[in-house]
Amino acid sequence: MYNPHMPDEIDLASAIAAFEAKNFSLAMMLLSPFAEAGHAQAQHLVAIMHQNGLGVVRNELAAYKWMKASAEQGYGLAQHGLGFMYMEGECAPKNVQRAKEWFQKAADQGLEGSIAMLEYLKQSE
Repeated sequence: MYNPHMPDEIDLASAIAAFEAKNFSLAMMLLSPFAEAGHAQAQHLVAIMHQNGLGVVRNELAAYKWMKASAEQGYGLAQHGLGFMYMEGECAPKNVQRAKEWFQKAADQGLEGSIAMLEYLKQSE
């Protein structure tokens, strides 16, 4: 269904292709409208670029904002990423309990990396 507030899906494919081709400046430009419109995958990719300074100056606050927005929508990769942010204390205050909660949400979707991280954290206790 057409949504006048959401950029065109063809544009989304181009934005993701730019990210995958490591053309991060273009990817940021193309993904930002999708992230602002609430697209979970775009929010996740924008978070990664802010977190690592890809195509933009590294910005931990923006990285956390976008990762959390995506994770709260149920996007498994962002839930996993947010778990790592809390586990490592990168872009978010270190909080192992919150890390476990986000890893569990991603694990519930079958993300193997999150399942492994939960097992690792359990063994580390």
